[in-house]
Amino acid sequence: MNAAEEDWQIIRFCRQYLQLEHVLDYPAGEVLREEATQALLYKKLFADKATPPRYRLKVLRHLVTHIETSVEDWDLHGISDDLMSALSDVLAEPVLSDLEAAQKKCRVVYHQSLLPQTSDADASITLLESRSVISASGTTGLRTWEASLHLGQYLCTSPSLITNKRVLELGAGTGYLAILCAKYLDAAHVIASDGSDDVINNIPDNVFLNKLQDSDKIKPMEVRWGHALVGTEEQAWNGGQKVDVVLGADITYDASVIPSLVVTLEELVALFPGVVVLIAATERNHETFQSFLDVCETQGFVVTHEEFPVPPRSEQMGPFYNDQTPIHICQLRYVGKGGS
Repeated sequence: MNAAEEDWQIIRFCRQYLQLEHVLDYPAGEVLREEATQALLYKKLFADKATPPRYRLKVLRHLVTHIETSVEDWDLHGISDDLMSALSDVLAEPVLSDLEAAQKKCRVVYHQSLLPQTSDADASITLLESRSVISASGTTGLRTWEASLHLGQYLCTSPSLITNKRVLELGAGTGYLAILCAKYLDAAHVIASDGSDDVINNIPDNVFLNKLQDSDKIKPMEVRWGHALVGTEEQAWNGGQKVDVVLGADITYDASVIPSLVVTLEELVALFPGVVVLIAATERNHETFQSFLDVCETQGFVVTHEEFPVPPRSEQMGPFYNDQTPIHICQLRYVGKGGS
C-alpha cells in the first residue's frame, strides 16, 4: 500500500468519526498498527473528549481490537499508551441513560470535500445537533438531514449559484446550508429561516461554532409557511432587501405541509422576480415526493430535475450520507397557473 492510499484511509476514518457515523471504515491493519498512525488518531479524535462517551467507547473498543488483530510481532508493534488511556478514561465516565443520551446535543463535524480549490484543505462545518430523530418538541430540525448534505455538495460544485448572492434558506434546521453559503461560498447575505422556535434558538450556537457570530452575512429568521410574509404594518419584507436564491432541503417529507410551502414559494417569486429556487428532497416515500411535484404543477411551477447523483459511499470523503436512497435536486421556475 502506498503512502497516498494510507493517508486516504486515515483521513476518511477521521472524518467519519467526527461526523459521528455509525458505520466506520477502519484503516487497514498494516496502517493501524503503526505508532505514527495511532498518535495521529489520538490527537485528532480522542484527546479533546468532544464526542459522546458512548460513541467514543464503542469506537475505541473496535479500534483497539483492529490493532490487536493486526499485530504480528509485539516486539515491533503494539497499542499506544494514549489510546489505552483514552479507553480507560471513557470507561470511568458516568453512563447516561438512553433518554438522557438522546436529549443531549452532540458536536458533529461535516467536512467539505467538493469545495473549489481552497487554502483550507480541512474545510468543515461544526454543528450542535440533537441526534434523536425527533426532539421532544416534535421538530425534526435539530439534526442535519441527507438532502441538506447532498444539496450542499451540489452547491460546492456550482459556487457561482451562491457567490455574491442574497440567499434565503427555508426550513434551515441546524443551519448547515446557510452556514456553508456564508462561510465557504461567499454569499452576500444569508437568511436561515424556520418555523420552529426551538430551531431558530439553536442556530446562533451553530453560527458561533463556525466563527460567524460577528459577521453580518447570516441571520436567523422565523418564516411560517402559508403565512403572509409581509404584515399589515410592514411596507416590505425583510426591510426591502432582495433575495436572489431560495434553498430548501428535506422540507417535503410531510404531505400535509406541502401546500403551505408552495404558497410561500409563490409569494417569494412574486416579491422577487427571477429568484432561483432549489429544493432537495430525499425520496423516502414516492407518493409524498409526487405530491410535492403535483402541487407545484397545479400552482404554476415548472420543475426541472438537476443531474447530480448521490456518490457511492466508498467514494465519499465528507460529508458522508446514505447512498441507497434517491435524493432529488429540483429547480423551480414559476410560469403562472396555466403557463408554460
